Amino acid sequence: MTTERTTPAVLPSEYPEPLWMQAKAVLRARIASGEVSPGSRLPPERELCQMLAISRVTLRKALTTLVEEGVLRSAHGRGWYVTSAERKEWPNTLESFSETARRMGLLPTSRVLRCELGTSTYDEAEAFQMAPGTPLYRVDRVRMLNEVPIAVDESLVPADIAVGFDSVDFSTRSLYDVIAGSGFHLAQADTTIEARPADAELAGHLDIEVGTPVLDMRQIVRDGTQRPLLSSVIRYAGDRYRLRTSFSRSADA
Repeated sequence: MTTERTTPAVLPSEYPEPLWMQAKAVLRARIASGEVSPGSRLPPERELCQMLAISRVTLRKALTTLVEEGVLRSAHGRGWYVTSAERKEWPNTLESFSETARRMGLLPTSRVLRCELGTSTYDEAEAFQMAPGTPLYRVDRVRMLNEVPIAVDESLVPADIAVGFDSVDFSTRSLYDVIAGSGFHLAQADTTIEARPADAELAGHLDIEVGTPVLDMRQIVRDGTQRPLLSSVIRYAGDRYRLRTSFSRSADA
């Protein structure tokens, strides 16, 4: 949303609607037109007040109402952000983040936080059915859709599967694709999902407030012989993720 213009965007005071409602309508229209994309931050309040020729109190009323309507969200100390147009549904089939995104016509990218070989802890080794201290390759990323942060993904892969990972650009490559390209078949996953509050580090990565509920998904992916190939902890911003599944009932129930 640009604040440059040839004529001031002054709201007419004689208009029957209150100024805050007029300001809300102007902001909503500019957002709907795509002038500010989902996930983007609005200009600072000082600039918006100048652009609309209104007081900060009036502006705050308009912005707060747009938050209540789901158009904006407030990030404490960082400003006002346009929300995603809708929460995306993820399938109940085993797909990678990148596969799901592309199927929905979205661009998946990542900001890599860590890619390195390390030793497994007791719990990590137990998940992979190996001795504690056995090497595991760690890939930590902020996952994004159309440049909007969606989740923080912390994944572990056994060292013998992760051969050549140091040369892979995980900002654009899918971890599933890389593993499959090495000749391994990701066949089945055991998953648990629970709600947890975001700590300061996670909140910073996802651009949400500390304490905001996130969906914590823990997953072990196995091949056809039930060997664990991948362990991941993926924490999704709660308003940007929806799990879709289906249930059936036997005829004799």
